[in-house]
Amino acid sequence: MKLYIKQKVFSLNDKFTVKDEVENDLYFVESEFFTFGKKLHITNAHGDDLLSIEQKLFTFAPQYNIVKRGEIMATVVKRFSLFYPSYEIDGMPITVEGDFFDHTYDIFRDGRPIASIYKEWFTWGDSYVVDISNATDTDPLIILAIAITIDCVMASQNN
Repeated sequence: MKLYIKQKVFSLNDKFTVKDEVENDLYFVESEFFTFGKKLHITNAHGDDLLSIEQKLFTFAPQYNIVKRGEIMATVVKRFSLFYPSYEIDGMPITVEGDFFDHTYDIFRDGRPIASIYKEWFTWGDSYVVDISNATDTDPLIILAIAITIDCVMASQNN
């Protein structure tokens, strides 16, 4: 299964549209405008709130909770590193490895690859492809949330 993430360019807050392989709108991601810390909501095409991504404040390194129905499913933590970024997913047996500066990385569950994420270059606004393995039992929304969270952390570090 492939998901295509496209960021809206002229928007005061973060907005993404997530499409399937035949360009149907599957999900919409939008950040809240006036909040302490970044908070994004993932909704389906009908507007139902499915997940939220919430920045934890007052932490040494960037940390974001992925929340589903009020329950924290995972926490994405950017680890301190001198030469290249490193991310850890707390709360799930998931690891993320790759070249984050090049926006190309893989997500593993229990050592098995479950998704590949890469940025499409030379597009208007940020565009990503999330290629999810058909053999995974991990919720595709969690994988999508991890990819969006890493993009948010990388974007905030570049400002």
